[in-house]
Parts: sequence; structure tokens; C-alpha cells
Amino acid sequence: MSTRETEHTSSQERSVRIIKPNQFDSNTAQTEGMKRAAAISHDLAGADKIWAGLTTVDGHTATGKHHHGELETIIYVKSGSIKMQWGDNLEFAADAEAGDFVYVPPFIPHKEINAGSVVSEWVIVRNGRDPIVVNLEPANPAEQQATDTIHGH
Repeated sequence: MSTRETEHTSSQERSVRIIKPNQFDSNTAQTEGMKRAAAISHDLAGADKIWAGLTTVDGHTATGKHHHGELETIIYVKSGSIKMQWGDNLEFAADAEAGDFVYVPPFIPHKEINAGSVVSEWVIVRNGRDPIVVNLEPANPAEQQATDTIHGH
């Protein structure tokens, strides 16, 4: 490979990438009650140390309890609102609405509840190249019953 070809390849690898919505990849790790789509990933943009995407939670929906391993997560609530629950037994809770940022530390079990009637949309950023999603079982039967009530079961 000539020096010119090497320089071209190197500059291509380091170039700015624009990812259009029709290129987003929903073939990423999922959790019950939400829909994730990757926008910036290694496959889509060549990113090595960061992942970003969009997540939606329909109205009157609770997500499954999950965590993201060693990854830190930033959520920007683009529209709607959400109640965040976290802790080993989901004993902590706080509300977030459009315009708010949410920080989720590594390994923190959490779930989101959209008690409203409109879809809640978020921009998600994680500090790892590959998304990690560890879906957990409900902590207790009362938690499952609360989730079932929200889902209408």
C-alpha cells in the first residue's frame, strides 16, 4: 500500500460521520417496555469508546428492571416524562421530563415508568463501544404486579 493510500485510509477512519435516521439500527440490546435504536456505534460510525442512540417508551408502560454493566449512561429526555426507579429493590425514585438530563452510574439496577399517555423519547449516550444491557428479574412479586397493572394485564 502506498503512503498516499495509507494517508487516505487513515483520514477516512478519522473523518466526521453523519448518521441519518434511516440508518439507525434497532438490532441492539433491548429491554421489555422500551425500544432502542443505535445511532452512533462501532458498526455505524466507527466509534471505539462511545455509543449513542434513541430510546422510546410508550405511554402507560413500565420497562423491565435492568442495568448496563460497567457503562455510565447519560439520558437526555427529548419528549414526554418518565419516573426513574433504581436500587437493588428499586427503592429510590425521581421524575424526569423533557429537557432534563439523567445520569445512571455503572451496575445500578433501574427501570423507567411512563405513566403518561404520550410516548417518551430519549437520547442515550454510553461510554463504551458496545451496548451492555443486563435484563433482571423482578425483585419481588409486588413489583411484577405493579408492572402488570401498568401494562394492563
